[in-house]
Amino acid sequence: MPHHCHQPPAGYFWQGNADNARLRVICRFGISHGVFLTLTKKGGDETMKKTDYLSTLFVGIDIGSKINVVSALNFSQEFLIRMVPVKNAKGGAELIEQLICDALGKDPELKRIIVALESTGYYGFHTANYLSTSEKLLPFGVKVYCLNPKSVKNYKESYVDLPKNDGIDSFVIADFARCGRITIKPWKGAQYLALQRLTRHRLHITECIAREKVYMLNNIFLKFSEFAFLQKDEHPFSNKYGATAEAVLTEFTTTEEIVNSSVEDLVDMITARSRGRIANPVNTAELLQKAARDSYRLDKCMYEPLTTSIACSFNCIRAFEKELKALDVAIGEAVKGLNPTEYQILLSVPGIGKVYGAGILAEIGSIKYYKNHNSLAKYSGIYWNQNQSGDFDGEDTSMSKAGNRYLRYYLIEAAGSVIQHCPEYAVYYEKKYAEVLRHQHKRALALTSRKLIRMLFGLLDKSQLYSPGKE
Repeated sequence: MPHHCHQPPAGYFWQGNADNARLRVICRFGISHGVFLTLTKKGGDETMKKTDYLSTLFVGIDIGSKINVVSALNFSQEFLIRMVPVKNAKGGAELIEQLICDALGKDPELKRIIVALESTGYYGFHTANYLSTSEKLLPFGVKVYCLNPKSVKNYKESYVDLPKNDGIDSFVIADFARCGRITIKPWKGAQYLALQRLTRHRLHITECIAREKVYMLNNIFLKFSEFAFLQKDEHPFSNKYGATAEAVLTEFTTTEEIVNSSVEDLVDMITARSRGRIANPVNTAELLQKAARDSYRLDKCMYEPLTTSIACSFNCIRAFEKELKALDVAIGEAVKGLNPTEYQILLSVPGIGKVYGAGILAEIGSIKYYKNHNSLAKYSGIYWNQNQSGDFDGEDTSMSKAGNRYLRYYLIEAAGSVIQHCPEYAVYYEKKYAEVLRHQHKRALALTSRKLIRMLFGLLDKSQLYSPGKE
């Protein structure tokens, strides 16, 4: 089915965009002085900073599940490829490659290529990988960038009443690159991406386990209400999802069976299922019977379906946990040979093990990508925007979360582990925890994660191993 791209009237793209006015001035300056143009913000890609924009072809690709739309501009914002739709397939990537080669042939002054596309999950993976390794484009120093859709959306708002369609979006992406707005590093190598697939899938499995536990907890509340929500000392088990808890919830069909069982029988069952790891099984049995007596009663027809559902949830959780262990082994193998120095530095921090270290390394790539710890924090989304107007300066600000959610997950999880192993981080966490009455744990953990980012950047930037008492 043909893909139609609606085009705006001639001359539209020179209207209402503040960047064009600046670029025209810079263009004249660059031509008269023969200098390289530097439009990238501090902390951005050094390759972008050194690019000769006057001799660069800027390619924008709007990625779709079935159709990609390609546009290409020179520095004067003249179309060399005008909103061409291609299939999101190997043949489509080859066609994009040929379109770029044809565009380069139209203007012999073009010596470099910048390809920009929005980061749209996995749909753009093959296109970015194909173009970044293209032998035909290699002589032109091709660089491929996967942009944050939020940045492109905000840039598009600088145009007045620009319509929304795939063709226009490809132009906006190309123009975004033309104006020197790219502040990220180019497409990473396949080895980092291979590690990312494992570490990100590990997060996916972890989320599946958490989701299944929440779902199962609803059924547990219906069957055994007190068991679901008793806290710490009042609860019979330290882990309500452990093997002994599973036996109690699946082998006893009703709470009445627990109440009517003798303490001796319960003690024998608890000792056998826990393999003798529960220090005081008699106290556990008494707490279990008390919880059963205090729970709601159900019609008998409800107990069997609930028990079956709970048993299914436990089976799912056990299967996910088995796969999690297999992923941890695979991550340990994949991380070998990536960047042994930076990986060992991460492992030198107490509390950061092989999995957390690999997850962080897979997402940041190399510390050379970041100008300072603030840019690393912003990339992870662990930063807080100021909320100020006039005499008002807001104290309650939420964390941005606009960055890489996978890196944010591994940094926050690592911070929670470091708190258990580094006294100075435990003290800092307790201090932040005591400062407020709402969201104490989440706030304290996020702020501790920000402190950890500062330390990790310092260690990686200086190639130093962790030393207690120093950051």
